[in-house]
Amino acid sequence: MKVLSLTFALVLAECILAAPSKDIAHKVKETVIPPRGWKKHSPAPKDVTIELRLALPQPNFSELEKHLYEVSDPTHHRYGEHLSKEEVEELVAPHPESLRLVDEWLVSHGLPVESFIRSPAQDWVKIIVPVGVAEEMLDTEYHLWVHEKSGKSAIRTTSWSLPEFLFDHIEVAHPTTYFPSTKSMTATFHISPDVPPTEANAKTLLSSLDVPSAHNGQVDPECNNNITISCLQQIYNMKGYVPTQTHHNRIGLTGYLEQFANIADLQSFYAYSRPEAVGSSFNVVDINGGQNSQNLSEAGVEANLDTQYAFGLTFPTPGTFFTVGGSPPIDIDNHTPTNTNEPYQDWVDYMLGHPNPPQTVSTSYGDDEQTVPESYARRVCNGFAQLGARGVSLLFSSGDFGVGDGNPDPETQVCQTNDGRNVTRFIPTFPATCPFVTSVGGTIKIPEVAVDFSGGGFSHLFSTPSYQQEAVNAFLQQLPEGTYPGLFNPSGRGFPDISAQSERFIVFVGGQRGHVGGTSASAPTVAAIISNLNDARLAHGLPPLGFLNPLLYKIQHSGALNDITSGNNPGCGTQGFNATAGWDPLTGLGTPNFGKLKDIVLRH
Repeated sequence: MKVLSLTFALVLAECILAAPSKDIAHKVKETVIPPRGWKKHSPAPKDVTIELRLALPQPNFSELEKHLYEVSDPTHHRYGEHLSKEEVEELVAPHPESLRLVDEWLVSHGLPVESFIRSPAQDWVKIIVPVGVAEEMLDTEYHLWVHEKSGKSAIRTTSWSLPEFLFDHIEVAHPTTYFPSTKSMTATFHISPDVPPTEANAKTLLSSLDVPSAHNGQVDPECNNNITISCLQQIYNMKGYVPTQTHHNRIGLTGYLEQFANIADLQSFYAYSRPEAVGSSFNVVDINGGQNSQNLSEAGVEANLDTQYAFGLTFPTPGTFFTVGGSPPIDIDNHTPTNTNEPYQDWVDYMLGHPNPPQTVSTSYGDDEQTVPESYARRVCNGFAQLGARGVSLLFSSGDFGVGDGNPDPETQVCQTNDGRNVTRFIPTFPATCPFVTSVGGTIKIPEVAVDFSGGGFSHLFSTPSYQQEAVNAFLQQLPEGTYPGLFNPSGRGFPDISAQSERFIVFVGGQRGHVGGTSASAPTVAAIISNLNDARLAHGLPPLGFLNPLLYKIQHSGALNDITSGNNPGCGTQGFNATAGWDPLTGLGTPNFGKLKDIVLRH
């Protein structure tokens, strides 16, 4: 928190007396049509407080992006020379004029400078204000909105404005037009029953499956029924690897919406699938009031899946579970909302302020991209770029609804734009579409094929980044002319980038053993593999991998990625995209071969 000097405070007071901001003309900054299903309930109470975040422009972000690509490109002489926290903050810091004007404006609304909460780079400022004050500042009206199907509620507006002199000095105001996802940002998982081997496949179970890329070229056939730690080690050629850099390497997982990771369940899982890890646990970091109840009845399927596999595959590497609060329900009758922010930015703020964040982080949550205002999506994505420049590998699950809109039944998906035009098109998932993260799709069976729910496609917000231009063009060129006209953006960022097994993972939840699936199983699996690659690099005196995508696309044809060429991801009344040779928008570049990847990353 910064405190202005007495001289500057006096200057501010003179400016305020000379030109009260409430008399200055406003100009509309952003207007949206509320996402489908949201209905205006009533005016928001004027005295209810909200945490209002303001994002100031980052005039040198293009320079940071240049650094990011150089230190992430294995053919560049700067590969692995990640930036320090201070170097990143200097590159994204706002112009002093933006700081001055925004501070003056906030003070003019009766907000003391000492109450401002700033991000480490000062490119975000957070203030706690009554709704009535926020409405005056942004020349808008807040309302309580309710989602008819889910019952979720939020304080939001559909349009906001700024004084003209501030128009180029504030990029985002939040919460304003970003409505919570109708999926409540729930983790992408499927629960499947425990199915014992049938007589029909009994003979198959007597012999191993030949998989040339796997450990010793074979995989236990039982892995077609139950995915365990051993199965993943076999399939991805990682069996026998034991991390050694436990004082330097760390892996992190994020948990949102009261998804609690249960330690008793973890011990049961370890006893079943990783006996040598029994007795070990993980660190818990709470952000913005996040909790991690250890009541077995409150154990989260997603949180347990993530911790059991990411930490089980990387044992004894230290693991951290980030439990993030935010976006609780609003009691409309009592008008007592306690927080109206979405959790992504809270987590990014924490990580950017951390002097030594985990080198690998997996997240299995997402929104329909079209429900996230472009200004907000780009700023969150830019935050991910800052972490990548500092050497952090960020992995996000690609989603569980194929090319569809989050409705589990492909036949009833709406798949229409929420901009008032109601145009039919595929619905990509954010943050998986951010070009500065690694998006993870899903596979199934041995040998592997694409799973039909694997989220994938092309962003409508972000253009195709240079590192994947060649791979995406190759896919588009083999599509028959006229395929899905208008349903996807061929100039958009293609996702996912990579994939892994995503069905029939054995987990323990609430003291019970069962199966879980989804790309939320794929993401922590790939994250664990990346963490072990970081371990190998650190053991050889090399820096962590950091932002992965430039490396992955450079080694596409090296044999270190198992190309998946069968399967499709239906949705929106279509068959979706097909898995093909090379990159495709449901399995990306394929699945990882740890042994070959290790050989490659130790050469750079």
